Amino acid sequence: MTEIVVDCKGETCPVPLVETRKALRKAADGDIVEIIGTHPASKKEIPMAVKALGLKLLGVEESGDTWKIRIQKEKES
Repeated sequence: MTEIVVDCKGETCPVPLVETRKALRKAADGDIVEIIGTHPASKKEIPMAVKALGLKLLGVEESGDTWKIRIQKEKES
């Protein structure tokens, strides 16, 4: 299992979502993708996209203006 970190601090929509999708495409099943950003709208959009893609949202953490979203690319059963 690999952990992929995507740093999108300072980027606005749609960059964080685009970068998240790119990272998820590269990730293998079971890998964890962590996105770090500052854009408030992306903090809402990325979890919605994760749900739409049927992936596992491990959590959303906030620290000041910065948020961190962790996604696991689930193994298909």
